[in-house]
Amino acid sequence: MAHINNTSEASVETDAKEKQFSLTSTSIYRAVWRWHFYAGLLVLPFLIWLATTGALFVYHEAIDKQVHAELLTVPKQDSAPQSPSVLIAAAVKAQPGEWFKYTTPSSPDRSAEIGIRTAQGAKVAVYVNPYDAQVLGTLSDQGTLGWTIRKLHSLKYFGPIQRGFIEMAAGWALLLVITGLYLWWPRGRKAGVVTVRGTPRQRVYWRDLHAVTGLAVAIGLVFLAITGMPWSVFWGAKANELANGHNFGYPAGVRVQLPMSGHVLIDSTNLPWTLQHTQAPGKATESPHAMHGEEMPVEHQHEASLSSHETHLPKQLDLDTLMLHVQHLNLAPGYTVTPPRGAQGVFTASVYPHDLDKQRVVHIDQFTGQALLDISYADYGLLGKWLEWGINVHLGQEFGVANQLLLILICAGIVLLCVSGALMWIKRRPAKGMGVPPLPKQRKALAGVVVILAIGGLLFPLVGLSLAVMLLIDSVVIKYSGLEK
Repeated sequence: MAHINNTSEASVETDAKEKQFSLTSTSIYRAVWRWHFYAGLLVLPFLIWLATTGALFVYHEAIDKQVHAELLTVPKQDSAPQSPSVLIAAAVKAQPGEWFKYTTPSSPDRSAEIGIRTAQGAKVAVYVNPYDAQVLGTLSDQGTLGWTIRKLHSLKYFGPIQRGFIEMAAGWALLLVITGLYLWWPRGRKAGVVTVRGTPRQRVYWRDLHAVTGLAVAIGLVFLAITGMPWSVFWGAKANELANGHNFGYPAGVRVQLPMSGHVLIDSTNLPWTLQHTQAPGKATESPHAMHGEEMPVEHQHEASLSSHETHLPKQLDLDTLMLHVQHLNLAPGYTVTPPRGAQGVFTASVYPHDLDKQRVVHIDQFTGQALLDISYADYGLLGKWLEWGINVHLGQEFGVANQLLLILICAGIVLLCVSGALMWIKRRPAKGMGVPPLPKQRKALAGVVVILAIGGLLFPLVGLSLAVMLLIDSVVIKYSGLEK
């Protein structure tokens, strides 16, 4: 009899544990679902925007070549190109001002691009036929349709606050993937895991399509979110500050701590190898070789006053002589040359082609033509190499057509993911409510999920800020609105 009672008590205890486990599991699921829902409502429009504009930008070169054919392309000729000074003179005549960059033709059928800064401070791109110095036309600097799509992609047209929303969306996208994979996990189910049930008239169809699509694009979405962060307003600025000027990222002289003409530090034995042929930082108010054409903040650049003997520096090399020195460096076609700024400045030649191995930044003494610093992709630190490789893949440049097609499929998948999620919610939402997933019975499960999300908010401050706002809104929904049903 005692044996029977002990068995019954054990059975009851087991049932209680199973119920407790089930309750806890259900509570965690509901807590994750609730915050996945809120995050989705917040960032779905931005993800659709990023995916659409990103897919267009994958083909920006082909788009520009078609739309701006009269500016970018010229007939191939057997004659030698005109000298850079002639081309720049023609550009300045057509658009008065001071030249600040000269981009060589990337192929024999492409024009040269000269950047002119007007007296009013505006930047204008002048396109010139390299063979006869005929001016083909002008646009605002970075004013091609391809650049327009890129600026729309990052919301750069609309200011730093709006760009912050893109950074927030990218950070939440990472959390959406994590919470989405938790919700997708089969838990013994077979239907709706890798197959889609029902018809488009039914909510279960859109639920399954959302889950299966999310599984398919999860890795791609995470990769694009992370590799897009270097361009973001807050996180990107901090990441670039960390990477620039350090041997584990971009060594000094690539984008910060630019060398100057006249004071070579080659005799110093205390410098790291990447700086053995550089010079003391000089005055630089603008980085002439920002990442892939983007304007980057120029940190850690110090102003140095001219010493007495520097007032007798030799005359600056003329542009054509300087360009002969540059040509001997064998940079990839399509490189850009920027002039020195001030008596201690340097000429800088830089190129960021699709082939990372040909990426180079060279600073040249304006008086002697000597290459003071020549850094290529191979000289970057591990972080710098990873950033550049990630950016190349993000832009669809690393693996050719395969890279472009994969990005298009990922972008299409992201749009489908967002649309299916929205339709799933619309079909679930009651007429007079928001259709917010129900609160878990064990409120500590909700608190636990919020703590995990808060960790993501620490890594991405704009995500943390938006999380605080969403917590406030959620509490209002719970207590006052009655829209939770």
